[in-house]
Amino acid sequence: MKFHAFVICAYGDSPYLESCVRSLLGQTVESDIICATSTPSPYIDRIMGKYGIPVAVRDGKSDIQDDWNFALSQADAAYVTIAHQDDMYARRYVEELWNAYEKWPDMTLFTTDAVTVRHAAGPAAETAGAGTAGSAAETAGTGTAGPAAVREHAPGRLVYFSAKNVVKRILRLPLRLHCLADREWVKMAALRFGNPIMCPSCAYRKGYLPDPIFHSEYRFALDWDCLTDMAKWPGRFICVEKPLLFYRVHDGAETKACIENHLRETEEREMFARFWSGKTADMLMHFYRKAYGEYEQ
Repeated sequence: MKFHAFVICAYGDSPYLESCVRSLLGQTVESDIICATSTPSPYIDRIMGKYGIPVAVRDGKSDIQDDWNFALSQADAAYVTIAHQDDMYARRYVEELWNAYEKWPDMTLFTTDAVTVRHAAGPAAETAGAGTAGSAAETAGTGTAGPAAVREHAPGRLVYFSAKNVVKRILRLPLRLHCLADREWVKMAALRFGNPIMCPSCAYRKGYLPDPIFHSEYRFALDWDCLTDMAKWPGRFICVEKPLLFYRVHDGAETKACIENHLRETEEREMFARFWSGKTADMLMHFYRKAYGEYEQ
């Protein structure tokens, strides 16, 4: 069994798919790479064939939860990262995962910070804290698969600091107490005020978590829902607070669709109600809702 595998969840014909592939191939520590899809197409086959990546096809209607569980099942590795086709990974992602495992071998979940990739150039992209796409390789020694891999499909700016990102970093503080991060109350402390864990940044320890890992009734908040369940299982949640994921924000993203049909708001309100009384949940939801502006700028 290999130490780690990336499984790319490909859906439709994303123009960003090749950038994702190139970032995985550029890792400083080699991993298995597989593509899983429920929407097979010549486009996906062409890109994966170009890089010699096998494609696994799931029969049935496309569904986020079913697609993610299928992706996990395709990897024969101790840790698996479900790579979202629109995103990119810094060159040292797997290296940092390995370093964390060597220190904390009971780690069941690995997660990192992320940089937001914005497409539209203009005043909004010029805000303080934004950097050029080409400067990504200079970030705290993390680097990308190569500045060109980011620049090719990110003609605007990379946003390292925003109100949303800062809040998520604060909420993840309990998971940076690595010596205590095997305690249920510490893991849950990071999840009670919202979900600060970027799903594409996660590496899951197969065989040490619920099977299937994703088993939620939700469509948008399914990762938050399942993380609260994973937190009750033995094992350590480790957060490496480095920008090892480049998270793309664009109009075609599933997140934007869930915002527009109010599904996100409904599901997240229900999640808050698990931890807090009605008035407190409403207050938290009021501030959490402001994060939706990420897709409106």
